[in-house]
Amino acid sequence: MRDRNQLWDPASPGVMRLPSGRLVRGRGLALPLPAGPRPEFAVYLLDHEPPSVPWMARWVHWEDFGLPADDTDTLERLREALELSREQRVELACLGGRGRTGTALACLTALDGVPAKDAVGYVREHYSTFAVETTEQEEYVRCFEA
Repeated sequence: MRDRNQLWDPASPGVMRLPSGRLVRGRGLALPLPAGPRPEFAVYLLDHEPPSVPWMARWVHWEDFGLPADDTDTLERLREALELSREQRVELACLGGRGRTGTALACLTALDGVPAKDAVGYVREHYSTFAVETTEQEEYVRCFEA
């Protein structure tokens, strides 16, 4: 297993520690790429195909302020992100880094062992108080099944 010191710096903007201790980064693509190491794997949550990046990336079709277009695809991408976060720098990102990113981080948190009913609160405490923007997104997380 790779040394955790080669992964994300827990003090870096957007980096969140999952209950298992793994670190993932959430961010807004409308903002400049943060200083420091780049991701090695990313899941981009957008209503259009993201631009190409020099790291491995997956696209989840997801309208702004909405829900993912395909629940099965979303689950597969989040499972992949969780697995890879053991040994790689993983980020999840939408345009602003709050609604879709927060919702995906909350689902990832549920996959990592937090009860789905508590996952939004976990992300708001450990990532951003503005995470998960709509009641539909909150409900999506509460009903999220691994």
